[in-house]
Amino acid sequence: MNAPSPAPVEIAGDDVTIDAEVLAPKLGLSVADLKTHMARGDVLSVVEAGQEEDAGRTRLTFRYRARIWRVVVEADGSLTDDPMQPARPAGATSLFDLHHMARNAGTTEPSAT
Repeated sequence: MNAPSPAPVEIAGDDVTIDAEVLAPKLGLSVADLKTHMARGDVLSVVEAGQEEDAGRTRLTFRYRARIWRVVVEADGSLTDDPMQPARPAGATSLFDLHHMARNAGTTEPSAT
């Protein structure tokens, strides 16, 4: 008989472990590159335990450079992608506006004298 395959995500108390073969392609990396970048601290992660109506669920967010993967671990251990909608500041209607606003943040327009 074949042993059941391990769950892609294991949560034990505050420790969370995810299968590298699941995470690597989500960040556009090979498994070997994922492990290298994790060891360097290039891959960042956030773990959020569900509260109230989300109790028993856990949201995981992984970031590598400009790539982000956010997933919810359901109470039964299954994974559900959690698409992120980038927050846009008031007045921003496009990525160009966001870039322009970020570039000019904290600066004032030159004044004519």
